[in-house]
Amino acid sequence: MSQIPREMIYDSSRRPHRAIEELIQVYQYRDLILQLLRRDLLTRYKRSFLGIAWTMINPLGTMLVLTVVFSQIFATVHGYAAYILTGLMAWNLFAQTSNAAMVNLVWGGQLLHRVYIPRTSFAISAVGVGVINTVLALVPLVVVLLVTGVPITWAVVFLPISFLLIAGFALGVGLILSVFAIYFPDVAEMYQIILSAWMYLTPIVYPEEILPASTRSLIMTLNPMYSLVKLFRLPLYDGRFPTLMEVLPSAVIVVVALVVGWVYFSLRSDEFSYRV
Repeated sequence: MSQIPREMIYDSSRRPHRAIEELIQVYQYRDLILQLLRRDLLTRYKRSFLGIAWTMINPLGTMLVLTVVFSQIFATVHGYAAYILTGLMAWNLFAQTSNAAMVNLVWGGQLLHRVYIPRTSFAISAVGVGVINTVLALVPLVVVLLVTGVPITWAVVFLPISFLLIAGFALGVGLILSVFAIYFPDVAEMYQIILSAWMYLTPIVYPEEILPASTRSLIMTLNPMYSLVKLFRLPLYDGRFPTLMEVLPSAVIVVVALVVGWVYFSLRSDEFSYRV
C-alpha cells in the first residue's frame, strides 16, 4: 500500500538570511549572469567602428592629454606617462564599474517584471565587464611601460589580487548606490560630481610626495581609493610586491564595503520591482 505523501508546509522561519539566499541564487543563476555580461559587452561595442579597441584607446587618449598638460609641472617623476596610466586604469576600473552597477539596475530593472533573476546580477555583470575591459587595457599599458623605460618585474603576478580588491570595493559601493538610485534618481547625476572630486583627491595625476604631510595623512586615512590605486600601481610602476601592511588595510576596507553593500542591497531588493 502506497504511503500518502506528507503535506508540504512552507516555514518562513527556516528561510536563510536574505543576503545568504541572494548569494545562493547568484550561484544557481551563474549562467544567466554570464549572458548578461556577454550582452553588456556586445551592446557597448557593436555599433562602434573600432569595436573593443576603444577599451585600449580610451585610457591612452586620456593619458596623452594629462601628460601634455602636467608633464612640465611634474617633470621630476620618472616615466610620468606610465605613472598616470597605471593610476588611471585603477581609477577607471572602480569609477566605471561602480557607476555601471547602479545604472544597470535602474535601466535594466524592467527585466525584473518579466523573469526572476537575482537583483545583484546587474551589479555583478557590470563589474565583470569592467574587469574584462581593464585586462584588455593592460596591452597598451605594457607598451607605455617599455617606451618610458619602466621595467616589468615579477611583481606583476600580484595584479590579480589588485583587480580583485578594486572590483570588490566597486561592487560594494555600486550595490549601496543602486539602492539609493532606485528611491532617488538624482543620485546617479550627483555621483558623477562626486567621482570628479574624488579622482583629484587621489594621487593619480600628481605624486603623493607633493602633498603636505598633514594632507597626505588625511587622504591616506579617509580615502580608500588611495591605497587601492597604490596596490595597482606598485607591481607595475614601482616594480615591487606590496607589503602585508600595505595590503591588509585595503583588504579590510573592501570586505567591509562588500559585506555592507551586499546585506543592505539584499534586504531592500524585494521592493525594487515596485519602483523600477
